[in-house]
Amino acid sequence: MFNLLSAALPLLPRRLLVSSPGTLTGACRFLCRMEPAVVRCLPGEPKLTISFCLDGSHKHMLRDQDETLGKVLARISNGIAKGQGKAKKSKKNKGQKAGVTPEQVTVKLFYEGREVAETVVNSEAWRNGAVLQVGGCKYAIQRNAPTLTTAELPVSLLAGFPVCPNLEVEFGNLQDCEFTWYKENAPFTSPEAARDVPDKDSGWTEIGCGRVHVPSNQDIGYRLKLRCTPKDGGRSGVAKDLVSVGAVEAGPGVCTFDNRHAYTVKEAEWPAVRVVSYNILADVYAQTELSKTVLYPYCAPYALQLDYRQNLIKKELAGYNADIVCLQEVDKAVFADSLTPALDAFGLDGVFRIKEKQHEGLATFYRRSKFQLLSCHDIVLNEALTSDPVHATLLERVSANDALKAKILQRSTTLQVSVLEDLNKPGRKVCVANTHLYWHPKGGNVRLVQMGVALQHLRHVISEVAPDAPLVFCGDFNSTPNSGVFQLVSEAVVPLQHADWSSSGPEESCSMELLSAFPPLLSACSQPAYTNYVGGFHGCLDYIFIQPDSMQVLIGTERHHDTQLTIPPRDYFSGA
Repeated sequence: MFNLLSAALPLLPRRLLVSSPGTLTGACRFLCRMEPAVVRCLPGEPKLTISFCLDGSHKHMLRDQDETLGKVLARISNGIAKGQGKAKKSKKNKGQKAGVTPEQVTVKLFYEGREVAETVVNSEAWRNGAVLQVGGCKYAIQRNAPTLTTAELPVSLLAGFPVCPNLEVEFGNLQDCEFTWYKENAPFTSPEAARDVPDKDSGWTEIGCGRVHVPSNQDIGYRLKLRCTPKDGGRSGVAKDLVSVGAVEAGPGVCTFDNRHAYTVKEAEWPAVRVVSYNILADVYAQTELSKTVLYPYCAPYALQLDYRQNLIKKELAGYNADIVCLQEVDKAVFADSLTPALDAFGLDGVFRIKEKQHEGLATFYRRSKFQLLSCHDIVLNEALTSDPVHATLLERVSANDALKAKILQRSTTLQVSVLEDLNKPGRKVCVANTHLYWHPKGGNVRLVQMGVALQHLRHVISEVAPDAPLVFCGDFNSTPNSGVFQLVSEAVVPLQHADWSSSGPEESCSMELLSAFPPLLSACSQPAYTNYVGGFHGCLDYIFIQPDSMQVLIGTERHHDTQLTIPPRDYFSGA
């Protein structure tokens, strides 16, 4: 129960900088001011934790809340004596003259100048403002102080690309935290060399402040350090130092999205809202032989690596200054460990919906200064088709072909639905939908049924949860402008003779007239020459669909999916 903090808190994966070890006496002389001792104690939990730095080591104790204080103080004292006994034995084994056996160290707890009785239970004894005395050292007790529970720098650092640490704070607010960035004074050689000389410190120079830092070309070859002080208003916790695993590397130079960013330097001013839709390619698909040899044969292997791609994706998304971002093929770990902390630093909150039996899914982010999330209404399309009575007519028609029905029911395609409220005008809502339809080039009939289910579900959500709220429907629809899906959305009907009904052959053919649950929707970015460009194919597969009677396009930029709309004179919200 009395061990190193670095071993007890695996949520802090980056090396924490500590002072060089010394004797207890030397440490006490050095601590002319009170160091903090952090106590975490919550009602309803059986245990509390006590953490402090003693003799150059981070100590962490886990004790029962109803245990008496005397037992904890004795444990600290015995731990010190045990440690000194080991040091004495080690000196003896090395042939050095051992020192005199030290006396038992006095350990006491004070509150408002009075010693706390050893019979008081821990939950009452360890109060904010109390003082722990260990020999000649004194520690200021901080109960439930702002504390970093997750603190991690990205593995890959590129010059010109934002470094967004993954941070989570308990009893505090990330927006209140203080951040200071440093650059190592000497170039970094290798992780192996650093392990060989673990205490080597060439010194650090301050280079910036703020939660996000963009390294320059002058930082290439050097490690970075972030000092983060967790805070909650005026309350501060113990600062942590995070050192990057490796050095800053050279970036790829000018990227295709740099020119696009010239048009999105600033956030859209209310009532305009900027939306981005982007299939970011899940790592599980990027590393297949098909991807390497057929889809992306022009990509160098390093360019398909997840760490490298994540740097580009985060910089590109941040540079659009969007208010709503819909992403497809988002790895579960990428959402939690990479995109969420990065986009949170730029003012966006997000929700994630994983595909059934998959490691990737859909993510929708929204600017928290403009929106609040009211509710989510996600569905798996094949499950909704068979279980929701609203799709009974469509299910009956699909059931006429067993082969087609079986294929549709095998798909784990998901629809993510988020209802947002406009913070500038409470009560006004927008329904944001995000999906990634069946991928196969010959699966037009499957996609038509999937879109029919999606539109019917969206109509039901809006009518039941957010009446009159406009729809913003983003996604990778795997459908070109001449497809049945595009016709269904843009014309509100697909005739029974459309070629997509027999796209997968006569065995799975199913001819029907399919009606949309909405009047014709508008592709806010029109029909770009391509939104997908791979070996052997380039064309438009991705769209941001909107309701033209409630939204007006201000800017639609081709060759990437980004559009900006505003509210017309009528009292409807505009999204997209």
